[in-house]
Amino acid sequence: MLDLAGLDGTYERIRADRGVLTRTVGALRAGEWQGLNVTMPLKAAAAELADLLSPQAELSHSVNTLVLDGDTVVGHSTDSTAFRVLLQSDRFADISSILLLGAGGSAAAAMAAIGGQRQVYVCSRRPESAENLTSALGGAVVTWGTAVAGSLVINTTPLGMNREALPGDVLSVAGGFIDLPYGNAPTPAMVEAGGLGLPRADGHEFLILQAIESFRLWTGVKTDYSALRRAIRNV
Repeated sequence: MLDLAGLDGTYERIRADRGVLTRTVGALRAGEWQGLNVTMPLKAAAAELADLLSPQAELSHSVNTLVLDGDTVVGHSTDSTAFRVLLQSDRFADISSILLLGAGGSAAAAMAAIGGQRQVYVCSRRPESAENLTSALGGAVVTWGTAVAGSLVINTTPLGMNREALPGDVLSVAGGFIDLPYGNAPTPAMVEAGGLGLPRADGHEFLILQAIESFRLWTGVKTDYSALRRAIRNV
């Protein structure tokens, strides 16, 4: 993205636990970094470490982007931004119900983007996590593997990263599909969704949409989606 924007700089990967994240946020606050991305399972921890949260990050208590504004570390959920772009697209705008697989930070970001405007069913392998999410942000809990006819299925779990299938027949009666896992080949669920003719978005599309917003928050520059998609395909 730096090359595409004509900017000098580096984007480095840091393997982190809560302690490493705490120290790295301290380094950001000291001006050693311009911004940070945070991946699961540390998005809730990032929200706690930020000095200030954007409205969607505060609603979801999930932060994947940290920005230094003066001497203030601001936490954002560009995951929510990506979800909002997808939900408003022609592919998914007319689907009135959502089946959300997972109940972690990405699921909370999706709920923040939905904003109570559609019926949401939350399905998690940990029912207590689904209960906590719906009690905070609304929606109804359904058991793992439950299919909801006509729904937009959003997979926020890692299922698919290692070629795993989604539970039950959740795609067989779905109205659309958004799949966050990504890799060198389409996930089994994306292949199935394609065979069913469902409108769909893969993890690469989601990754690019949230990255565009993160990069804009850090640099003020909005990069081109198509150029980034081509760059990913050539990696």
